Amino acid sequence: MTAAPLRLGIAGLGTVGVGVLKMIQKNAALITQRTGRAVTVSAVCAQSRGKDRGVDLSGYAWEDDPVVLAKRDDVDVFVELIGGSTGPAKQATQAAIAAGKDVITANKAMLAEHGHSLALSAEAAGRVIRYEASRCRRYSRGESTDRGPGG
Repeated sequence: MTAAPLRLGIAGLGTVGVGVLKMIQKNAALITQRTGRAVTVSAVCAQSRGKDRGVDLSGYAWEDDPVVLAKRDDVDVFVELIGGSTGPAKQATQAAIAAGKDVITANKAMLAEHGHSLALSAEAAGRVIRYEASRCRRYSRGESTDRGPGG
């Protein structure tokens, strides 16, 4: 018997959000093969619906409010890529946990300020909050990238 797909709701369609969509679209068969379960995107949310993001969004439901997205019945995992330590990112994350969703975020600011309380809320609800992000730094010409002793 084939497992039901894991349905994502993605809030935030900047560089990271669009990258996640493209990765899921490009690697759908491989993801299913490796996990034994398809990963699909049920709905998306961003500040501007009409912005050209270089990816086809016509196959996804659109929500104008990330809190509404976080509460959708067809979302198993809420992916928060909005950014900011408060406001819509925190409100939607709290709503997702309260609605029984697991959460994935790349929001360092929110986790730095509210990570402990969000983790406690997720644990109390029997859910998880996972974090994934990277950091890049551009070095100016002539600046040493060696930060070791004496660097």
